[in-house]
Amino acid sequence: MKCFTRFSVNKASQAALCAFALLLSVLLGLSLGSARLSLPETVLGILEGDSTANGRILLYVRLPRVLAAVFAGSALAVSGAVIQEVLANPLASPGTIGVNAGAGFGAALCSASLGSVAPSSAMHSLMPLASFSGALSAVIIVSSISERAGSSKITLILSGVAISSLLSAGTNLITTLFPDSLLRTHSFQIGGLSGVSFESLFPAGWLILIFILAVLIMGGELDVLSLGEVSATSLGLNVKACKFMFLASSAMLAGSAVSFAGLVGFVGLIVPHVARMVAGTGSSRRLIVLSALIGGAFFEGCDIASRMLFSPYELPTGIVTAFLGAPFFLFLLIKRRRGYRY
Repeated sequence: MKCFTRFSVNKASQAALCAFALLLSVLLGLSLGSARLSLPETVLGILEGDSTANGRILLYVRLPRVLAAVFAGSALAVSGAVIQEVLANPLASPGTIGVNAGAGFGAALCSASLGSVAPSSAMHSLMPLASFSGALSAVIIVSSISERAGSSKITLILSGVAISSLLSAGTNLITTLFPDSLLRTHSFQIGGLSGVSFESLFPAGWLILIFILAVLIMGGELDVLSLGEVSATSLGLNVKACKFMFLASSAMLAGSAVSFAGLVGFVGLIVPHVARMVAGTGSSRRLIVLSALIGGAFFEGCDIASRMLFSPYELPTGIVTAFLGAPFFLFLLIKRRRGYRY
């Protein structure tokens, strides 16, 4: 009984620590910038609203950007955690199996075809759906190719790399033929949050909240599915239907994030592994909660770094995540060759 109580307290303290890290990153994101504010000035500026200069900076520039970083980081991290659990592949992520590239292609296609005729309010609602359609199509294509080529974990990654390259080429073709199709095209292709507004964040943010909640509700099925397809089938689970639901949810999460944050890479690869290091062995729901908290804090931290490293010049946030993620991916490859299991 004592062991059980201590274990429960440890779990609660770990979640609380991750939540504190997220809160700290949010406060730093609001305070740091070209005009640095103290914590009291930050709180006072938010309370005063747009009646003061600090209030206008916080409400119209920093607050939307901080919320966008938290939503995008949480969405990509949960998407990566679910993909890794469903496919039983520690190297899988929205970036490595073509989800991000598919979402970017869908967003570019939507912007090129409807951007000149649809009002901006309608585009903000259509972009997450277009990104989701592209992301889900990429998942289906990569999974089909992998199954026909032998269903090995390496085949899945190689198929994802090939499809990602093809879809990225398609996105580049669209932006070349329709140069005004995507605002901040360079920032979108690398991944960044400059210029994000409440209007662009609102519909995608709601979708992210809904689908994180949906994945949490289906956490029991994800636990069973992570045992392997044979074991899951023997326990009465409809494996094919569950895999599709989880991959569709992952595609919606990644697509919603891409619709306002651009093609950010490696968040969905790094954060689930960090969450597993914190959580140890446990339920999928716990992994999802920790991934959401750590993902929001991690991406907000990267966004702060992108603003402050070369201030007053600003880097796209995707450059920072790439510098962190590429070595981490190579580390996983080396560990995997030595028999690493997550």
